[in-house]
Amino acid sequence: MKAVHFGAGNIGRGFIGEILFKNNIEIVFVDINKTIIDALNEKGEYDIALAAPEAETIHVENVRGVNNETEAEKVAEEIADADIVTTAIGPNILKFIAPLIANGLRQRLENGNHQPLDVIACENMIGGSQQLKTYVYDSLTAEEIEQLEAFIGFPNAAVDRIIPMQSHDDPLFVSVEPFSEWVIDESQMKNVDLKLEGVEYEPSLEPFIERKLLSVNTGHATVAYTAKMYGYKTIKDAITDERVLSQLQNVLQETGQLLITKWDFDPAVHADYQATIINRFKNPYISDDVVRVGRTPIRKLGYNERFILPIRELAERKLSYHYLVDTVGMIFHYDDPADNESVQLQQMLQTQPLEDVIKEVTGLEDATLINEIKASVEKYNTL
Repeated sequence: MKAVHFGAGNIGRGFIGEILFKNNIEIVFVDINKTIIDALNEKGEYDIALAAPEAETIHVENVRGVNNETEAEKVAEEIADADIVTTAIGPNILKFIAPLIANGLRQRLENGNHQPLDVIACENMIGGSQQLKTYVYDSLTAEEIEQLEAFIGFPNAAVDRIIPMQSHDDPLFVSVEPFSEWVIDESQMKNVDLKLEGVEYEPSLEPFIERKLLSVNTGHATVAYTAKMYGYKTIKDAITDERVLSQLQNVLQETGQLLITKWDFDPAVHADYQATIINRFKNPYISDDVVRVGRTPIRKLGYNERFILPIRELAERKLSYHYLVDTVGMIFHYDDPADNESVQLQQMLQTQPLEDVIKEVTGLEDATLINEIKASVEKYNTL
């Protein structure tokens, strides 16, 4: 079998690539990074190190690369006879690769290949694959879409593995945490006969996506923005500070209440899940930069993202969201000159009234919530 995977970065190689390889699937990585693509084609293999005391190494082979910047037609050819297509490129990049996927699906039609195929976006977002589907369909005709609907699926997925920024002499080597979780919405699949070992399949994915988003993503971001406020450079150092750890625990308490109330998760099981998350953030073998975890603050403040979504839904249920709002106040002070969204946010704050910026960035209209966030932002003006 063959997989076409968009994104040959650390997540693609260190997470999705590992699972595909363990399922005896040839992997064609698609990326514009010439160094990585050339190395994949030259070596055809790479190593993954687990950030743990045992320092286990996983060897991955039967891989190659295609540069979509210079070999767009080749990408379509690879998709035309692929058994699975996956992505790990970042939510904001999905729309840019969609035309490439559309061309590959069109070529499947032209070749008479009606074998079921699933296109799975492995991104930190809710409904990633379905969002990718809309982008892909924008590049297809109504007739092509009607034909493809019969055998092309876009099942949503939830993925979870911490892979910090890193640099090695070998451009393909990557270090990852031992924990990983990949869950796919089985109800949206077309190729139901292809079930990957190491992947969980659920009839409804939304509870698991929200659990991950509002626990791991919200939690990790909380550590990053609190750490930045107190001058820390790495997550590993920051979480040893009781102020940072307490903020994380309190935020997870609030999101946990929402998840338990909304999705009927078992409280004891969820408490264990949260404890596992906190221990993952404490892993001394992972040194993750605060600026990597905290990057793109405007996206993270989105209406359906990791902070505003739980604040809205906790408020609706009359449950506590104090620490979430407190963290949001810190995010508005996040200042990283190397991050375009951070620069944009700070420029907005300098040129517009704070209330207007809050409304624009969060999409909120509720005056109470807007005023609470405003008070939180102003509280941190003195720090």
